[in-house]
Amino acid sequence: MTGTTDHGIEIDREIPAPSPAVFAAWTQPESFARWFGGPEVDVPQDGLDLVAEPGRAWRARMVLPDGASIDWIGEFLEVVPAQRLVLTISDRPEAESRARILVELSPEGAGTRMHFSQETPGFTTEQQEGVLAGWQAFLEELAREAIARA
Repeated sequence: MTGTTDHGIEIDREIPAPSPAVFAAWTQPESFARWFGGPEVDVPQDGLDLVAEPGRAWRARMVLPDGASIDWIGEFLEVVPAQRLVLTISDRPEAESRARILVELSPEGAGTRMHFSQETPGFTTEQQEGVLAGWQAFLEELAREAIARA
């Protein structure tokens, strides 16, 4: 299923790359910086702290085409190589609340089936649709990165 739910968004997609390559795109800082935010956004290495270990905080700074930036933070909750990631995310570093993201990877033929979900507490339907569209664009870039890594 790809779409909005009562509690968030979900995206299912097939990626023609093996699960370890898809997992690496999520967890290796250089790869993450290439896809997070989509093709128009820069994620500089000096604004990125990403070590995929349970209990470890992460942060990323997105620099938008107009020069504005967005600071993202979160924490890794579960890390099962090539299978599962659970992490939190927020674009409000000062706020205590964080949305939970679940990424599940499973082999599918020569590639990977990825199930992605994110909580969207308090979001309107329009905000959920915006989050969904944003992640779909991001994950298109993630797929390109995973294919390149394979």
